[in-house]
Amino acid sequence: MNDEQLLRYSRHILLPQIGIEGQNKLRAAHAAIIGLGGLGSPAAIYLAAAGVGTLTICDGDTVDLTNLQRQIAHHNDAIGNAKTASAQRTLAAVNPEVEIRAIAERVDDMRLMELARTADIVLDCSDNFATRHAINRACVAHHRPLISGAAVRFDGQLSVFDLRTASAPCYCCLFPEHGDNEEMPCAVMGVFAPLTGILGALQAAEALKLLVGIGGLNGCLLRLDALTMESRISRIVRDPACVICGVQSAVRAS
Repeated sequence: MNDEQLLRYSRHILLPQIGIEGQNKLRAAHAAIIGLGGLGSPAAIYLAAAGVGTLTICDGDTVDLTNLQRQIAHHNDAIGNAKTASAQRTLAAVNPEVEIRAIAERVDDMRLMELARTADIVLDCSDNFATRHAINRACVAHHRPLISGAAVRFDGQLSVFDLRTASAPCYCCLFPEHGDNEEMPCAVMGVFAPLTGILGALQAAEALKLLVGIGGLNGCLLRLDALTMESRISRIVRDPACVICGVQSAVRAS
């Protein structure tokens, strides 16, 4: 690192758990972020600020006035523009040395498989179960760590699935693909703006810890009630019969 980089990342370097070696790992890392809304905005900003070398950001939507209450990567003058273009400008202003790869589309299964193959870690900041399960399948297929977040009303949750650990569960173990999972879009239910910032920042924190190799919440589900600020962490048990990561699954075997 040059002198400017040593100054930029000095507060990380001072941490014995990170240091210069850990910061160099971050600079060499590639994170993929699916969704640039309330969760993806703060997650992307913190990963860029922390110096993750390459960020692939994916979203097929454009910026709407209703987004600005919580999606902090976007500003008033970006209304009507692609969220990827808006976020790319914001991230470049935060840290111009980070490489930003923008994919302005709703990523399909094939694209997700390619992202999971090339990225070191994937952050699921999407807002629907179909996309979350597609991301999970790609991460299981390529043994990539997945950090999943969700927020609606005052309720948030965060889960980490690192399939590099043989006993680790996957997202489908927690929420079966054909289970009774109710979609609760914030457009209908509402969402407390700071909650998305808290959860997005937590996703970034877990990503940074995994990339540096200093632990994390692998195989755990964190639930947060933003009204009371009470949180609970539960262990997720791997389902041996899971159709995605179970012993008989063709996805995990691939």
